[in-house]
Amino acid sequence: MDHLSSKIFTTGDVNKDGKLDFEEFMKYLKDHEKQMKLAFKSLDKNNDGKIEASEIVQSLQILGLTISKQQAELILQSIDADGTMTVDWNEWRDYFLFNPVTDIEEIIRFWKHSTGIDIGDSLTIPDEFTEDEKKSGQWWRQLLAGGVAGAVSRTSTAPLDRLKVMMQVHGSKSEKMNIYGGFRQMVKEGGICSLWRGNGTNVIKIAPETAVKFWAYEQYKKLLTEEGQKVGTFERFVSGSMAGATAQTLIYPMEVLKTRLAVGKTGQYSGMFDCAKKILKHEGMGAFYKGYIPNLLGIIPYAGIDLAVYELLKSHWLDNFAKDSVNPGVMVLLGCGALSSTCGQLASYPLALVRTRMQAQAMVEGTPQLNMIGLFRRIISKEGIPGLYRGITPNFMKVLPAVGISYVVYENMRQTLGVTQK
Repeated sequence: MDHLSSKIFTTGDVNKDGKLDFEEFMKYLKDHEKQMKLAFKSLDKNNDGKIEASEIVQSLQILGLTISKQQAELILQSIDADGTMTVDWNEWRDYFLFNPVTDIEEIIRFWKHSTGIDIGDSLTIPDEFTEDEKKSGQWWRQLLAGGVAGAVSRTSTAPLDRLKVMMQVHGSKSEKMNIYGGFRQMVKEGGICSLWRGNGTNVIKIAPETAVKFWAYEQYKKLLTEEGQKVGTFERFVSGSMAGATAQTLIYPMEVLKTRLAVGKTGQYSGMFDCAKKILKHEGMGAFYKGYIPNLLGIIPYAGIDLAVYELLKSHWLDNFAKDSVNPGVMVLLGCGALSSTCGQLASYPLALVRTRMQAQAMVEGTPQLNMIGLFRRIISKEGIPGLYRGITPNFMKVLPAVGISYVVYENMRQTLGVTQK
C-alpha cells in the first residue's frame, strides 16, 4: 500500500512541489479513469460491456502469454464483486481506481524471469520491458541493478566456479579430483586468494555482454514480428537465442581469458592483459575462439529448456495454487527461476565441458589439440558418459547461494536507483 500511495502521489503531483493538493488529486482521478476505460475497452472484445474469462485468455495471448480458462477465471474472481464471473465497468473501476496499474501487461510482469537472478551463466533469454519502462528509463536501471547483483553473486561463488573449471580440465579418471581435494590443491598451489583467480574477467564481461544482448534482442524481435504485433513464446526463444549468440560472439575472447586465468599456475600470468598478450604471441588470434562452436550450440538447449521449464512451473502454480492473486511471491519466483536455470545447465553441460577443455587444451602438457567431435570421442572412450559431467557438483552447489545473493543485492540496488516495484 505504501508503494501504491507513493506512485499515486508521484503521478498526481503535477507541479512537483512535493504536495498533492485537492485539484491535483481530482485531475489524477479523472486521467486515471480515462486510462482504465481504455484498458477495459481493449479487454472487452465483443463490446457487450462485460469482461469474460475467454476475453482475458485472448488478450494475454496477444501479449505473448498463454494461460488456461481456469487461470483466467482466477484473475476474474479477484475483481468480480457480485459473483457473476464477469466484470462490468463499475467493478473494474472500483477495483483499479486507487491502483496505478492500468495495463494488462502488469499481470505478465509478476512472472518476468527476473533480471536480478544470476547463477554465473549468461545464456538465459533476456526479460521483456514494457513501453512505459523504456520511456521512463526504468529498463537501464533494472539492467544496471542486475549487473551489480551479478558481479557480487559471481564474486561470492567464484571459488566454486574455479573448482568447476579445474575439475572440467583436470578431473579425469586418472587424476580423480574431488571437491575437498580440489580446494586443498588450489590453496596449496596459490593460497586463499587463488580461489578467485579469473573472477575479475568474469565480472568485467557482464557489462558488455548485457548491453549487446539487450540491444540485439530488441533488433531480432523487430525482424521476427510485424509492427504492433506482440512477441510470443516462440519469437522470444528465437530472438533470445540469437541475441545470446551475438553477445557471446563479441565477448567470447573474455571467456577464453577467464578459463586460462582460472587454470593457470601462480605467476604464469600477471593479469588479464598479460594473459591476452601471451596467448596472442604464442598461439595467434584463433586461440581466442577455441571452443566457440560447442559454446554456440549450448545456447539452444540451455535457453530452450530454461524457458520451457519456467513456463511449465508458472502454469502449474497458476493452476493449483493461485487463489486471491496472480502474484506468486518472491520465494516461488526464485525457486522457479533457479530450477529452470539448473535444468538448462544440466542439458547443455556436456557442451560447456567440451568448450572449457578446448579453451584450456594448449595449457595441459601432453594433451593432443582436438576439435569438438574428437574431444567428445576421447572423453567417452576414456571416462565414459560421467566424464561429460565432471565438475557438475560444484556447479550445482553454487546455484542456491548465487540466486539468494543476487536477488538480495538486486532488490537493494533497485531501491537505490529508484526502480519502482512490480
